[in-house]
Amino acid sequence: MSRRPLASGLSAAAPLATPPLSAPGTPGAPTAPPTSYPLSPAAFWLLLVAFALVWFGVLDYRHLIASDEGRYAEMAREMWTTGDWITPRYNGYKYFEKPPLQTWMNALTFAAFGLGEWQARLWTALTGFAGVLMVGFTGRRVFNARVGLFAAVALASAPLWSLLGHFNVLDMGLSFFMGLSLCALLLAQRPGLARPAVRGWMWLCWAAMALAVLSKGLVGIVLPGAVLVLYTLIARDWALWRRLYLGSGLIVLFAIAAPWFVLVQMRNPEFFDFFFINEHFRRFAMEGHNRDGAPWYFVPVFLVGFLPWLSVLPGTVRATLRMPRQPNGFAPALMLWVWSGFIFIFFSASHSKLISYLLPIAPAMALLFGLYLAQLRRDTVRLHLAGYAILLIAALVMVAIFAGRPGSVRNPNELYKAFQIWLYVAIGLGLAGTLVAWRLARHSARRALLTFAGAMLLLVTVGGMGHEVFGRQSSGVLLVPAIQAEMQRLGPNVPFYSVNVLDHTMPYYLGHAMIMVQHPDELDFGVKQEPQKWLPTLNDFYTRWRADPKALALVDPDTFGKLETEHLPMRIIARDARRVVIAKPSAQDNVK
Repeated sequence: MSRRPLASGLSAAAPLATPPLSAPGTPGAPTAPPTSYPLSPAAFWLLLVAFALVWFGVLDYRHLIASDEGRYAEMAREMWTTGDWITPRYNGYKYFEKPPLQTWMNALTFAAFGLGEWQARLWTALTGFAGVLMVGFTGRRVFNARVGLFAAVALASAPLWSLLGHFNVLDMGLSFFMGLSLCALLLAQRPGLARPAVRGWMWLCWAAMALAVLSKGLVGIVLPGAVLVLYTLIARDWALWRRLYLGSGLIVLFAIAAPWFVLVQMRNPEFFDFFFINEHFRRFAMEGHNRDGAPWYFVPVFLVGFLPWLSVLPGTVRATLRMPRQPNGFAPALMLWVWSGFIFIFFSASHSKLISYLLPIAPAMALLFGLYLAQLRRDTVRLHLAGYAILLIAALVMVAIFAGRPGSVRNPNELYKAFQIWLYVAIGLGLAGTLVAWRLARHSARRALLTFAGAMLLLVTVGGMGHEVFGRQSSGVLLVPAIQAEMQRLGPNVPFYSVNVLDHTMPYYLGHAMIMVQHPDELDFGVKQEPQKWLPTLNDFYTRWRADPKALALVDPDTFGKLETEHLPMRIIARDARRVVIAKPSAQDNVK
């Protein structure tokens, strides 16, 4: 691997025609005009269209899975059907754990295109796709066109970004807007910009933070703000604060973010304590949210999430930390490292950990990888690709030995064997693409890296599609036709109970919220606010069930055994390993 600093030029890499990667505006900075691009227009558009087809073409393949995908789809469905765009509800109960931006976007998607899997994932996919374009644009304008290309390629092929870009989770929208705030800051700090241009980019930065807050809460402004302070202390770049447009920027931020918070508080006086105190400070500082993890929890997440580019990480660290500052004193590479490092440490210290929490560092890491990938020589690229080919062969062996062996009542061995075939295809595609890239590297590092990135994207995409063998079971979608037929027979407004369990996908697929019984799960806050909407004990349910002329209930298998012991009148409508759906027998049923 090359050990030369990026600022020293690349005279030995003449076949790559790569300009030196010094900070813009310094001696030795890229001499190519900012409009130049390492691809022809035809090649660029062909690559972009192919990427879009792969990215969006698989949104409808998998069924929604618990818990996030079903939860956020159902919240948007309820918002759309009730017309209440201020108070978010889940399964009919107030749900204030997260702000409503993604729920708004999903509800608008449902209004435009109807209900479905791809509609529920469209906002996430759009923000993930836009994040790749955003990183490419920023890399091109702040550094040079080659850096922009490889930064976009690094982000698109990072498993953490490409996988979560196809799940209906809040973290992708949050990460896009946090990334947009970072990129707008970098674009605003370029030397030589006219004052109106600096102000425009900084207003975009503030607006992006506001939208990040509306995506997932205070982390959307707390984390960028903390990064800014930490960067200032490390770099001693006090002049940066004069270019932030703090006064007008705060006006932009509050104008976008504040209205919903004011309106929801006016309608729901209990909102402030739950949202700000419980969901931010207590969740970060206290255990008990079922999301605990060791301090090194995010180390394997990082390793797997950025796997295609881990081999260039040491060189990226060495090269980017040597980059000189811009003439105005700003150090973009240092800002990217502070951003990535602080967010990693912040969530590692939290008592609430999920894999997706690491996603906001991905745009910054992609820009750093792009800086180094842009100057790799052909022989170095071939060395890296040979290592990845060996790794993929080892992965095939591991899949052959272990992937087809597990099994349980909920996920029988046949599902793992079916998933094993998907993994064979996915890794096979990745290996074939890597070998092609290794051969291409004899003549072009650029083509080799693009081919390798495409192979990694296909590997992750096909592997993710394979999860559908489990998703069909976990979503309960196979039971939906029988349940819908019974709902149609019973007529409208039939009560539907969820006994001792919260099923995150069935309400969305059935288009019907459920009445919680005994165990409120994560709806504990909602049932406390509206206790008349739920049944706190099984005895309450027994009484209500016997009194109802008609009713449906969803129960877990263990609870179903208790209902049988109670001799509760019931008729099984549908069942699988995770759930049993029953109906109250009618007089007509008893005659039969």
